[in-house]
Amino acid sequence: MSVSLSRLLTPRFMVPLVGVTATSIGLAYYSTQPQFQINNDSGSKNDSGSKNATFTGGDQWVDLKLKNFEDLSHDTKHLTFELNNPEDTSGLITASMLMTKFVTPKGNNVIRPYTPVSEPNQQGTIDFVIKKYEGGKMSTHIHDLKVGETLSFKGPFVKWKWVPNQFKSIALIGGGTGITPLYQLLREIANNPDDKTKVSLIYGSTTPADVLIKDKIDEIAKKHKDQVKVTYFVNDKKGDDSWEGEVGYITKEFLEKELEKPNPDFKVFVCGPPALYKAISGVKVSPTDQGEVDGALKELGFTKENVFKF
Repeated sequence: MSVSLSRLLTPRFMVPLVGVTATSIGLAYYSTQPQFQINNDSGSKNDSGSKNATFTGGDQWVDLKLKNFEDLSHDTKHLTFELNNPEDTSGLITASMLMTKFVTPKGNNVIRPYTPVSEPNQQGTIDFVIKKYEGGKMSTHIHDLKVGETLSFKGPFVKWKWVPNQFKSIALIGGGTGITPLYQLLREIANNPDDKTKVSLIYGSTTPADVLIKDKIDEIAKKHKDQVKVTYFVNDKKGDDSWEGEVGYITKEFLEKELEKPNPDFKVFVCGPPALYKAISGVKVSPTDQGEVDGALKELGFTKENVFKF
């Protein structure tokens, strides 16, 4: 279903996703750094349910071997890395991520955050979906990795520790590569039959081909029709007559119709490129300072108590 931009857009709250770069699918840029780490005693059981975890929150870098990869598009790969042991889980909980590192030929460290797409309790391997950006040192390095080569990881770093039924309902607003932490929340809630949280996912991309992990999102939405609602936006459907989502930008007018009024039982989570933050929620000041809410959400009466920016 397409929408008329002339009807819905106000210039201030257009969210262009074309031409905006980001360092990874999980987090838009390195300034979105961890709030806290998970610390587990050796051999203790972590929140993911595994007795053994490859990542336990220490400061040590762990080298993981690339097991295999799959090309999802001309610039996006699904990569699987082997954990320390076949019985290990990653040690991550929802919603958390890992830092990656490689050393350039000149001896400089390149460090970036990435959010996995694999289940927290998956044993033996961990999966990422990573888009390559022109001039992106880390994404280029990762895309050039060959099976059997290693990449250094450290963590996990928790962005928001989800507790079942924390809120009666939530909205997840994402753009482009910012889908991963939102997907973590969506999957965590859908996988827990005791978690009754209603979820509305609003996800913007450049074209239908740029909608990442759509198959996984659609599967969840299909299985949980009474709990999960997904709305896709693309800037341009590129002649794809089968496209059933919205065409245009995520707008204040759309959010006004879709979102609940600000209240303590409703939380909005936002992740995406800088342009989306600026237009929808306002930018994040620092890892420990969410900053004031700005943009469309401010116009709709939301404050920092109602909004979390990944």
